[in-house]
This record gives sequence, C-alpha cells and structure tokens, in this order.
Amino acid sequence: MVRAQDVKAACRKVVCIGRNYADHISELNNTRPKQPFFFLKPPSSILCADKGLGASLLRPRGVNTHFEVELGLVVGRDVRDLHPEDGEGALGAIAGYLLSIDMTARNVQEEAKRKGLPWDIAKGFDTFLPIGSPLMRSASNKYRDLDPHNLHLSLSVNGKTKQSDSTNLMLFRIPRILSDISRVMQLTPGDIVLTGTPKGVGPVVAGDKMTAELRNGDANGEVLSELEVDVKDREGPYEFKET
Repeated sequence: MVRAQDVKAACRKVVCIGRNYADHISELNNTRPKQPFFFLKPPSSILCADKGLGASLLRPRGVNTHFEVELGLVVGRDVRDLHPEDGEGALGAIAGYLLSIDMTARNVQEEAKRKGLPWDIAKGFDTFLPIGSPLMRSASNKYRDLDPHNLHLSLSVNGKTKQSDSTNLMLFRIPRILSDISRVMQLTPGDIVLTGTPKGVGPVVAGDKMTAELRNGDANGEVLSELEVDVKDREGPYEFKET
C-alpha cells in the first residue's frame, strides 16, 4: 500500500492550477483565465493528514489562513509536450489520485499582488498542503477506472460544511492541464498536480478542525478518502505585518 508519507518522499515538485472553478473565481473577484494558470508549492509544505493520524496545520502569526480543497494527481511517468486532446495519454500518466487541501496565506498573497510581487510565500509555509494516501491506479486496482471528472470534493470546519462540489465543474480538464504544464516543465514520476478548488474557501484559526472528503460520483457516493487536520498556532520568529 502506498501511503501519504511515500508520496511526500517521492515528490520533487507540486504544480497547482489556479482559478479552475467559475464560482471560486467570482468569490475572490478574480479574472477568468483563457488558459490554465499554474504556480508551484514546495514539497516541504506537504502534511500527511489521513484520518486518524493527528495532523496539525501550523498557522503563522499574523496570517489569514484559507483552506482550498482539491483533487490531486500523482504523476506516474515522464510527461513532456502532451497534446491537449490526448485523453488516453493524460490518464496513462496518472499513477493515482489524492485528496488535498491547498492552504493559502490570503493576506500575504493579497499584499504581494498589490505590489506586483510573486506570492510563492503565501502558498509555501510548512504544513500548507495536507494530503491523504493516494488512490493508486494499478491494473488490478478498483481505482483504475475512476473518472477524475466525476468525483465529489467537500470540506468542513468544526462540523460545518464550507465547500461541496463536483470535479465536473472544472473549467480546464485534466488533459489540457497536463498538456499546458508539460509544455513548460517536464512532469516526472512522483510529482503532484493540484487541479483547482471549488467555491466556499475561507479562513481557519487555532482551535479549528478541518475535515475533507473525496467521494466517487456525487455527494452520496462511496467515500474514497478522508482528511482530518487540527489548526494550531505556529511557534517561531515569523510574523506577517502588512507594509
């Protein structure tokens, strides 16, 4: 069995698709992209957060920390210059699927945007990418025939549902996503690709508990993966102060 810890150990880069759900674009007053928009998170941000592990998100001082539940792809082979309509090639490049939460330091990100600066720091803090164990697509595995565009993502904070939507609402489908990324940078085995978040993102503070689910089909489908993450304040010298 491949565990979340194994995924973290093998990961060389995490590529994240932004603005891939229309309602999420609207809630943050962003512009709808004409092509997949992506950025990177460091592998050091990965937090293994399967239900029962006791995972803790560390919230830096002064940071408005937002959750964004997402479907992740674990890359299984080298991918370069994939054709955007090569659905078979895209699925063949995916070793497995995983449930993830792309955490964002929203006020850090907003300040960087105002100043025209990169906002990698807003995505890259340690523990800012909780993930579950992957659903591997081996030939004898029931997950091989999962439709990644027909899964249901949900996230709750302290038992109250905040996000709940289907991956069929993606603006850019997985073949197009992998194609655009692979034309810029080669994807290699172990890389993680996050496919975007639906509407409902919001803040968490110390003492909150996030729970996330990935289901097959709709909101009543089989539970495929579950995450549990407690939020704690981070100790150390870092503190965000708006300038």
